[in-house]
Amino acid sequence: MQEAFSRTALLLGTQAVTALAQKRVAVFGVGGVGGYVVEALARSGIGALDLIDSDTIAPSNLNRQIIATVQTIGMRKVDAAKQRVLSINPQAQVRVYPIFYLPETADLFDFSQYDYVVDAVDTVTAKLSLVLRAQQSGTPILCAMGAGNKLDPTRFEVADIYQTSVCPLARVMRGLCRKNGVKQLKVVYSRELPVPPHLMAPRESADARRCTPGSVAFVPAAMGLVLAANVIEDLLKGEDLWSV
Repeated sequence: MQEAFSRTALLLGTQAVTALAQKRVAVFGVGGVGGYVVEALARSGIGALDLIDSDTIAPSNLNRQIIATVQTIGMRKVDAAKQRVLSINPQAQVRVYPIFYLPETADLFDFSQYDYVVDAVDTVTAKLSLVLRAQQSGTPILCAMGAGNKLDPTRFEVADIYQTSVCPLARVMRGLCRKNGVKQLKVVYSRELPVPPHLMAPRESADARRCTPGSVAFVPAAMGLVLAANVIEDLLKGEDLWSV
């Protein structure tokens, strides 16, 4: 066991740390929420990570994305995330896919190779495809619901999709899951009502105001950490190594 994970072993045990080093997790979307998922999984000693995101880092990401710094602006997000993972755990295996996940690109991924899948993407079409592909292969998946236009990091809950309320994205996903025969789906969501964004500059159109959600430093981070914590717990429960 690496010394880097010795404090983790004090809580979870050496066997748990060893088991986590043998797991492969795919994180779809490595921005505000997904970046913190990757960060926590890397610091928890997950041995192999597949990172999927087509975007590059922009100055507007600096307020909330852990991979965004002045030095990484312009980099592909998956490359910046890989660089960060390896700076934490040089022994980790990291594969990057700089693509936008859609049903059309789903065949590029063999979901059966993953011990866990994290959905941190923004589009409903991609989310539903991830859920269906993961469940078809018998791979556990955990989905992030809406975090935009929210201010309270203490309001996130873990629930089955059919037990969610308030969150507009969760409402849409509930309907799609029913329509596609999804019997259960573990998600992280918030019942906080979205905060109306402040008035934007006159040059920005009404369409831009509707399409671009506001965000702060602490809400995506909190959601990402809740997601990562549940991944670690589920993986260890599967090995009968979670005794908390």
